[in-house]
Amino acid sequence: PMDRNDRNITGLVMIAHGMVHTYEMTVPLFVVVWLSEFQTIGLGSLSAEVTTASLGVVLVVGYGLFGLGALPSGVLVDRVGSRRLIAACLLGMGGSFLFLGLAPNMLVIALAFVCWGAAASVYHPAGLSLISTGITERGTGFAYHGVAGNLGIGLGPLVAAILLVFLDWRTVAMVLAVPALVGAVYAFRARFDETAAADAEADSDEGESRGVDSLREFIDTSKLLLASSFVLIFAIAICSGLYYRGVLSFMPELLQGLPGLEPIPVDALLPDSLASALGVEGTDRTLQPEDYLYSGLLLIGVVGQYVGGKLIDRIQVEYGVAGAFGVLAVLAVLFVPVTSLGLLPLFLFSAVLGVFLFMVQPLYQSAVADYTPQAARGLSYGYMYLAVFGVGALGGGIAGGILTFANPTVLFAVLAVFAATAGSIGLFLGWRRAGA
Repeated sequence: PMDRNDRNITGLVMIAHGMVHTYEMTVPLFVVVWLSEFQTIGLGSLSAEVTTASLGVVLVVGYGLFGLGALPSGVLVDRVGSRRLIAACLLGMGGSFLFLGLAPNMLVIALAFVCWGAAASVYHPAGLSLISTGITERGTGFAYHGVAGNLGIGLGPLVAAILLVFLDWRTVAMVLAVPALVGAVYAFRARFDETAAADAEADSDEGESRGVDSLREFIDTSKLLLASSFVLIFAIAICSGLYYRGVLSFMPELLQGLPGLEPIPVDALLPDSLASALGVEGTDRTLQPEDYLYSGLLLIGVVGQYVGGKLIDRIQVEYGVAGAFGVLAVLAVLFVPVTSLGLLPLFLFSAVLGVFLFMVQPLYQSAVADYTPQAARGLSYGYMYLAVFGVGALGGGIAGGILTFANPTVLFAVLAVFAATAGSIGLFLGWRRAGA
């Protein structure tokens, strides 16, 4: 069973991990509102029309920082300590969403989102490091950590969608800021031993490399990694990030107005007395069905994470990567035709997409371990987060540009290419490994 130290650390990383992904997945709900509420984004005499293309650029910068900060944050963990970095991350994320709610125009909104990306980038290196060095029941700690992340991915947008029925988006942003700010207070005040597990294993690990300790070692190890087969896993992670961000950044916008997903007046769903008590009687507030379909797609990703993890012990992981990305390529080709078939096919399609979108993650995460030396494992995962969240952030910009200057059919054709590329690399690695 977990001791008090384990429980204190687990509670902190669960709060932080859940909030990181709540914010990450809630922003696309706000994008729909921003597209209708704002006409221009500008600085002084320079301005641009608010379109999916211009918002795509904003998403690229904010989400890009979320990934690009992983490498320097990983270095800082060893210098500053995980608790302080997680506290700063929570404070920065909560403060950014508070700033977002107070933003008077699209330029300030963009700045607030960029601040969020910089703050959020700190979490994964700090949180994963804290679990590995501070929790003696490490497996249990990682399990709870994963559950919290998936709840943030699925339930966070669902809660936001419900709040958006009764509150304007600015108020919702400020409400969402509260849990992170409370978590930051807890992180600053929490007392636990960050190295309890590491100290317990110190004797068995004596003499082994503990990772990158200098700039020269960072450069040399990076060269070693990128000159090996790991570079192909890195390419898979980039394709995964481009597909993931490309398909999710504008998903609520893509679903909006489809047959059966028309806005529903809130006061038509409630008894007159309840509508009056909630202050929605006679108002123009509507239920946006696409927000709930988007949230459901994310929530069912928990199943994908579980299935992907189980497959690791049952099949050759490279073939698992190839198969899962192959399915994602087919789903991308089918997306536009399925949207015209009615609600039931769309719901079933969205469920399958949600499962496979998240199934690939444990598969290529496991592949990282198979293709890297243990001494470079931490740096390897830093590069993986750089690929998925950093380079992958370009998927939002690509999606926004295509939707502005072309159409969803072109977007999903491009996404199919990303998935097919990742699947082909997985198939190549599997053939090579089987023939070795």
